[in-house]
Amino acid sequence: MGRINQCFESLKADGRKALIPYVTAGDPQPSVTVPLLHAMVDAGADIIELGVPFSDPMADGPVIQLACERALRHGTRLLDILEMVKEFRALDKQTPVVLMGYLNPIETLGYESFAKQASDAGVDGVLTVDLPPDESVEFAAIMKEYALDVIYLLAPTTEESRIQQVCEFGSGYVYYVSVKGVTGSAALDVGEVAEKLEIIRRHTDMPVGVGFGIRDGETAASVSKVADGVIVGSVLVNAIAEKVSQPEQISTDVAAIIAQMRSAMDA
Repeated sequence: MGRINQCFESLKADGRKALIPYVTAGDPQPSVTVPLLHAMVDAGADIIELGVPFSDPMADGPVIQLACERALRHGTRLLDILEMVKEFRALDKQTPVVLMGYLNPIETLGYESFAKQASDAGVDGVLTVDLPPDESVEFAAIMKEYALDVIYLLAPTTEESRIQQVCEFGSGYVYYVSVKGVTGSAALDVGEVAEKLEIIRRHTDMPVGVGFGIRDGETAASVSKVADGVIVGSVLVNAIAEKVSQPEQISTDVAAIIAQMRSAMDA
């Protein structure tokens, strides 16, 4: 059993839900990332989504677009991120790490080469936002050969037939995008989320994580009542952006947000 499944099973046994923070690797500079990952775990993160910076992050809003620009300004590449994960694994053998981004950097490296190096580094899963499941047969087969979970997105507009297809292809967990639009946009409606999750759960036993629109402890706690995992990104990336000139403060500020959410979710 992989680390992602172990994490969700352990949390379920304890009656708790997963807190899954997202940050962009290399933002605002590469030296910040690994200490930040450890700080997030210490603050209560259960799974980490580590963004791979890309020059055209079309699914992301301005906050994460700017994070990608900051990371790329320092030359952060996919191979550098795998080294970051390897460094993180030297002290943390347990916390699952999911690489989240776009297909181009992986295609450039090659599916087989990426999968081997990612597995060796300690990556647990991959989420490529621009690769739909019906076009990912070869990709998914290679990832699974190296014990990497392949995680897919579902949206409020996804039809039930498509939900079934996505759930058949995916592993690890399902990422449900709670609002229409790009990251950091709109406010979520927990009632609507609950209705959609009920439909999703007709087609899979996989845990369902909910992201987009989660900004504080209150929204995190509300979503945790209906979802298996709470995914938070833009509010953390925005906190990083506010401390670009004070990188030594970033881990403390981000950890404080996560700790508040963890406390609210567990209350």
